[in-house]
This record gives sequence, C-alpha cells and structure tokens, in this order.
Amino acid sequence: MDYQEGVFMSPINYWLFKSEPTAYSYQDLQSEDNHTAEWDGVRNYQARNLMRDEMKIGDRVLFYHSNAKPMAVIGTATIVKEAYPDHTALDPDSKYYDPKSTPDNPIWMMVDIKADEPLARPVTLQEIKQTPALENMPLVRKGMRLSVQPVSKSEWDSILAMSESPD
Repeated sequence: MDYQEGVFMSPINYWLFKSEPTAYSYQDLQSEDNHTAEWDGVRNYQARNLMRDEMKIGDRVLFYHSNAKPMAVIGTATIVKEAYPDHTALDPDSKYYDPKSTPDNPIWMMVDIKADEPLARPVTLQEIKQTPALENMPLVRKGMRLSVQPVSKSEWDSILAMSESPD
C-alpha cells in the first residue's frame, strides 16, 4: 500500500474496457458532462465480478474500440465511482433488462469512468498482437472476450509508449 497525505492508499489497478464505437465511442465519453459516464450493460458474470470486487476509484482504464476498423486502444480514463447496481437491468425498456435482477437483489453492476486523454495515436490490435511484451494480455489470448479485463502496469506502460511512437 502507498502512503499519501496521512492515508494509506491501495495500489492502482489497470483495466481495458471494450466498446463498439457505433454503440459508445471514446468521443462519446469525452462529450459527456464532466467527461464522465456510467459503464453499464455488462452482462458477463466474470466481468461483473471484476467490476464489483476489484475496481476502485483511481484505477486507470484503456478505452478500446472493438468491432472497428482498425480495432484499437483509443484513449485513457479513470474510474471515478466504484461498483453500484446497474439500473438498466431493472428497466423493461432497456436492451440490458434482466427480469431476474431486482432492486433488493441486483445481479449486475456498473462503475463510472471519466475520460482522461485520447492517445497520441491509436494502438491497434495488430500492433498489440505483434508486441512480445503484450502476448499475455487477455485481449490477445484466445477465448478471452470480456468487455472489461485486467491489464498489468507493464502492459499499460507499453501501450502508452507505443502510442507515442510512430507506427
């Protein structure tokens, strides 16, 4: 644990959040009031557990555009509100509605994130796959399709460094 201004601080965790830019892009996040939005609609138990049990205020996020040409890490964000019940699961008009979720027993969670900065240049999935230091990222491992996934500090640093260098 780190010590800051009289308070013990937990170490920062790093994450990658995937979104199809036609559904919700990094630019959409930047255009929100205070550049902040709830990350709702996650309907995978493993991803939900990561959000509920592991994510905390101050954690850093790589924002990744999936199902895009090219698929790439576009920008960074910070978690500004820890997990709380995802209200879209309770709304029958929402595409994320889940009749098994109730106010007394919410199944699905969400966090709030705030856009930091777009990367100097996007870092494509192809580049990530071709970088040996990133070969263990869940993003490139077969069968790992989570919309939120952990990233190590060294992977975070590598992607940010890649964004600062020419293609």
